[in-house]
Amino acid sequence: MIKKFLLLFFLGLFVTACTTTPEQGEGPDVVDKTGSADMADDGAGDAEAGSEAQAFGAEGDQATALQELENPESLLSVRIIYFDYDSSTVLSQFEEIIQAHAGFLQANPGVVTSLEGHADERGSREYNLALGERRALAVKQQLVVLGASPEQVRTVSYGEERPADPGHDEQAWSLNRRVEFVY
Repeated sequence: MIKKFLLLFFLGLFVTACTTTPEQGEGPDVVDKTGSADMADDGAGDAEAGSEAQAFGAEGDQATALQELENPESLLSVRIIYFDYDSSTVLSQFEEIIQAHAGFLQANPGVVTSLEGHADERGSREYNLALGERRALAVKQQLVVLGASPEQVRTVSYGEERPADPGHDEQAWSLNRRVEFVY
C-alpha cells in the first residue's frame, strides 16, 4: 500500500514538473483543495514522502491533475465544442479535443466533469433544452467510447438560457451552439 502511495506521489511530482514552467506558475483560478503549501520535498526520506502521500490521498492527486487543465498549450485548455445549426453531431474538428479530455478522465478516475449543453435562441425553449441535452450526450458518448467512465461525466442542458453572445445574428448564434466542459 505504501509503495502505491509513493508511486502516486512521485508520479504527481513528475507531472507537475513537466507541466509547470517558471513563467507559467499556478494560475489564479486553480484551487488546491488539499490545503498543502507545496508537496515537493528536497529529497528528505522516502518514509516522509510516503506519509505525505497518505495524508493527501486522492485530493492531492486530483489537485495535481486539475493543474493539467490550466496549461494553455494543452488541448485540455480548450473546453468548448461548437455545433452546426440544429445539430447534435460532433464536428470532426473537435474530435482531437474530445480525445484529449477522454484520456485525461481515464488517467484521473477521481475527476468528474459536467458537460453543459447550449443552443441559440432560434426554436422554442423546450426544443432548445432538448437540443442542448442531445449535444451534451453526444460529447459524453464519445468520451465514454474513448475510455472515460460514464460516472465521471455529468450532463446538463441550459438550452438558450445562458448565451455566450447575446447578439441576434449568425456570429452570435454560432457561439451559442456549444457544449462546455466544466471541471
